[in-house]
Amino acid sequence: MDPNYIPFHPNPSRPHFRAPPGTVDAHCHVFGPAERFPYAPGRKYTPSDAPKEKLFALRDFLGLSRNVIVQATCHGNDNRALVDALQASNGLARGIASVSPDIGDAELDALHEAGVRGVRFNFVKRLVDATPPEVFLGTARRIARLGWHSVVYFEAADLAGLLPFLAELPTLIVVDHMGRPDPAKGVDHADFRRFLDLMERNDRVWSKVTCPERFSLTGPPGYDDVVPFGRCLVERFPDRVLWGTDWPHPNMTTHAPDDGGLVDFIPRIAPTAALQQALLVDNPMRLYWS
Repeated sequence: MDPNYIPFHPNPSRPHFRAPPGTVDAHCHVFGPAERFPYAPGRKYTPSDAPKEKLFALRDFLGLSRNVIVQATCHGNDNRALVDALQASNGLARGIASVSPDIGDAELDALHEAGVRGVRFNFVKRLVDATPPEVFLGTARRIARLGWHSVVYFEAADLAGLLPFLAELPTLIVVDHMGRPDPAKGVDHADFRRFLDLMERNDRVWSKVTCPERFSLTGPPGYDDVVPFGRCLVERFPDRVLWGTDWPHPNMTTHAPDDGGLVDFIPRIAPTAALQQALLVDNPMRLYWS
């Protein structure tokens, strides 16, 4: 493991907020174990092992029901750890894969059978080498026949340059982590307003209201400066938002997030039972299990 990164919390608290039955953790990962599922040679970071058994135990401890496991960059396009977790989940997990542009249809079909329902396109420069958007567009056209969606990860300042790419995607689009807004700029800044405008104009765009721990300046336990962003999205687009823990929180340098505290963040951005039901159950079930 890279010494600059903090391992996941060894003893998360039990949340005070009781999630509704059927709650989906719609953004989490599995890493390794490296002796069985080696990390990619060209990776930008090396995490601590975070196998499926620990993920499923955390799910149960937090009072959640299902997972959507997202392939992380440290495993590259080798989805074996992801597929192994999906196959061990007894139907309680779905996946988002990372694939090479020359992947065959038979391999895509096998991923679909295992429970994969989308592909992730990463534009965060510190995590991946740049991929031309037209390469990602080619992949998106390939997966459209399966009914998959495109998960897009970028930072707020880069959204303006990505708008033409997003307009061409033939699939539903799920944006990671609220488009990574800068809390110091506030919800009225042009960067976040641009993201809101994108969702307003294109009803195929969804957002994960995840990872306050990644960009909060005020920090735990409440991540107070991120609350206005999440609440704005949940209240404005209640049928197109998803929530997740991001366990095991790769690349964290400031603190090991308490996953119980992240569950307690939910009612601050989804203050009513109806909003919580949509965010945690109805939306992810419609997207991943329907």
